[in-house]
Amino acid sequence: MGGAVRQTRRQFAGFCTSAGMMSAIGTCAAVPEGAKLRVGVSMRHSMVHLPLLLADQLGYIRQAGVALDWNDFDAGSLAHQALQSGQIDIMSGAFEQVLDWNEQGHKLQAFVVQSRTPQISLGIGLRQLPSFHSMADLRRFRIGVSTLGSASHSMAMVWCLQAGLNPSEIHIVEVGNMISAMEALRAGTVDALCHMDPLMSWLELKRDLRVVADTRTVQSAQMWLGGAAVSSCLFAKSEFLAHKPELIQGVTDGVVRALRWLLTAGPTDVLKTVPASAWMGDRAFYLATLDKVRDSFSPDGVFTDEMLQTAWRSRAIRLGLPRIHATDRAALLAAFTNSAVTKNRKRSLA
Repeated sequence: MGGAVRQTRRQFAGFCTSAGMMSAIGTCAAVPEGAKLRVGVSMRHSMVHLPLLLADQLGYIRQAGVALDWNDFDAGSLAHQALQSGQIDIMSGAFEQVLDWNEQGHKLQAFVVQSRTPQISLGIGLRQLPSFHSMADLRRFRIGVSTLGSASHSMAMVWCLQAGLNPSEIHIVEVGNMISAMEALRAGTVDALCHMDPLMSWLELKRDLRVVADTRTVQSAQMWLGGAAVSSCLFAKSEFLAHKPELIQGVTDGVVRALRWLLTAGPTDVLKTVPASAWMGDRAFYLATLDKVRDSFSPDGVFTDEMLQTAWRSRAIRLGLPRIHATDRAALLAAFTNSAVTKNRKRSLA
């Protein structure tokens, strides 16, 4: 049994490392006369960053005259610190974090949507599954999230609060990245896990947990959040967007093109684009994981009013806000821009 656990851990670790290599491959061919854009991500092997990764792998961003310099961080908060200090230029992360950080006095602006659902799942470990009958039972469980303040933490809080739990009844445990999260669940450090794919699909496949709630699809987001919501996006400091519009336009053009590619790309297309080392020797697992989240990706990168309002309502639930005020609307409008996406669309229609 121990050997099997070590084997699957090595397999999954290999997948994560390979996925990291996928990002590195995109940075090898520098654009001779182009500019470099330093991008920060947390857990870049997670599916939420796939549009940006594909845009780089397919050469779309380089064709727009921009070379990406990938920087991976253990947590979104660390990537944010790097963004504020000028170590990176843009960040791929959750829109809710943009709202939270702006409320703390930062001036960040999201400029292209990657996904319209959080792609986060809540799973109960098999040891605790017999005692789980409803979401209200979460009051007795230690719930693992990547880090405090992360998208997984936010979604765990929303699910618990929707179940009628008080914040004092919710036991949240930081478990870190996908490898350490898997180990925490298997060691019994946590009873439930709120995290992203491909980890959650991997643990389902290995029968380590059973998913009881998820936001992998637009339909599931409708059930739990009331509709599609702005989730994974690219964002930067407002001053960077103002001073480097050509770089922002280049990466936006690449990501929007990758999103359109995803709309019609078949399994063979995806497998040709993604290095074989990332499949973990299991093409079916990789494609099944992609299928679970595929319709969550934005078709065009646009921030729609419906998705923005859903994202704000979800945040309001988490923070216990009684209603949305006009000042809240102003804060929401300041957190995004459709400028680069709109320019891309106009060129496409011309």
